[in-house]
Amino acid sequence: MNPVETPAPPRLAEYTTLRLGGPARRFVRATTSDDLVAAVRGADAAGERVLLLGGGSNLVVADGGFPGTLIQVANTGWTGAGDTDDVIEAAAGQEWDSFVAGLVEAGIGGLECLSGIPGSVGATPIQNVGAYGCEVAESIVSIELYDRVAREVRTVKADELGFAYRTSALKGTDSGVVLSVRFRVDPAGESAPIRYAELARTLDVEIGAKVPTAAARSAVLGLRRGKGMVLDAADHDTWSAGSFFTNPIVPPSDVEAVLARITAVVGPDVAVPQYPADGGVKLSAAWLIERAGFAKGHPGPGGRASLSTKHTLALTNRGTATTTDLLSLAREVRDGVRDRFGVTLHPEPLLIACSF
Repeated sequence: MNPVETPAPPRLAEYTTLRLGGPARRFVRATTSDDLVAAVRGADAAGERVLLLGGGSNLVVADGGFPGTLIQVANTGWTGAGDTDDVIEAAAGQEWDSFVAGLVEAGIGGLECLSGIPGSVGATPIQNVGAYGCEVAESIVSIELYDRVAREVRTVKADELGFAYRTSALKGTDSGVVLSVRFRVDPAGESAPIRYAELARTLDVEIGAKVPTAAARSAVLGLRRGKGMVLDAADHDTWSAGSFFTNPIVPPSDVEAVLARITAVVGPDVAVPQYPADGGVKLSAAWLIERAGFAKGHPGPGGRASLSTKHTLALTNRGTATTTDLLSLAREVRDGVRDRFGVTLHPEPLLIACSF
């Protein structure tokens, strides 16, 4: 097989969960790891900019599109890795949730709390994808990577990936292309420990308990659907990139002043959600957005983009929005939170050929 180039590059809106974005200059589909490496090498040799496309769930692409080569990562499948029965290797282009569902159906535990997250396997280590008290950094053993600088394929171990909250050493750089990811799992079929209070209440268990994987997956999917976080073409609340802003982490030196400013606004009797985190104290972006005056469903210009009616962290396309509309709303929310509380929110998705 060879990578396949389409004669008329489609608009990125056809491939992103926001359904936004103009065309790329070239579009290539790679269905094997070898094809993916060949496509990237070919674009590099031609001096072309490269945008890798997985599930399109973490991209905000400019209305003008991408002035380079769009390479769709379409290698799929997963298998046991080596002689151990507790490591699974999944191809980078494999749809993430179908992979998680397949593990649960096979009685394999460890990733079920990350059910319902859109996108592909290859994107998960870049973003250190996480939800409901779990993140992939806890399960990843290593990745297979094409190093565009050294022009070679190599194995990168988890401790070399610089994992932190919603980021890794791979984020913000295009020097490496993920080909596959190896995860440590539980072949006995127990879930990861339940750490998230809302999920524990839903399952009626104590924090730290383990449950059957199918029960954990069902509960997580139910919670995500209630927040418009499970893709549904008929529901504009899911026409999003998931949580648009990351929860801000305030460094220890600033915590007292920041909390004092927030308390001065909301009142001393209101508890400010805060959690210990590497590098300081993590605040809730959704709580700050709501307390800054942005309710669920808050509309952007012309109402074409809005906050989700179910979850204030999601910025959504109501059907006719442009990327310009969405970023205008993002600026309004970011500036409103900063002006009111002195906390700057940062985007979680990748912004392609655009900024706010």
